[in-house]
Formats: sequence, structure tokens, C-alpha cells
Amino acid sequence: MRRSSSAGEPVLITTAPESSEDEYDRRRKKYAIMMTLRAVCVIVAATTYRVSIWLALAFVVGGMVLPWCAVIIANDRPAKRRQQLTYRPDLRSERALPAGEDGRTVDG
Repeated sequence: MRRSSSAGEPVLITTAPESSEDEYDRRRKKYAIMMTLRAVCVIVAATTYRVSIWLALAFVVGGMVLPWCAVIIANDRPAKRRQQLTYRPDLRSERALPAGEDGRTVDG
């Protein structure tokens, strides 16, 4: 017999979110790769400026842009899931004071 509520159904591994440790490691690896590419760009720019100044400038621009891109990509986290707030109107009625018997109202 199958349950109709979603709370009793198992979570499929394909729909399970990535663990925060795995996600952090993945972002850290991307950052390290991009910063390594930046170092390579700077070294290549230093070695190719005698051959072509335009090629060296292209590598310098790559070395300047890659750190900014690396930080943006490394800080890109998945959005947090919205928590659904439960509204319980019965709490309001339980917490309200009963009306007075003589009908008077006290103002502030």
C-alpha cells in the first residue's frame, strides 16, 4: 500500500542537494585552477613580450581579469531553500484575552 503524503516518500538520490562540504571543495578547486591559470598568464606574458607586445598585453589582461573572475565564481553559492512558514490561526484565539463583561474598553 502506498502512502499519499510526501513526508513518507523516500528522497531520490538524484534530487538530493549536494553536501556543503562537497560544494565548498568544488568551489575551492575552481578557484585554485583559475589562480594557477593567472600565474601561467603572468609568466607567459613576461616571456613573450620580446616576440609580440600585443600577445604579452593579452596575457597581462588575462592575468588581471582572472583573479576577479575566480573570486566571483568561488563565492557563487547555491541559493538557500525557502522555508515555508506555517500559519496557525488557533494560537491567536488561544492567546487573546476574553472580552470584559461590562463592555468597557481601555485605551492606551
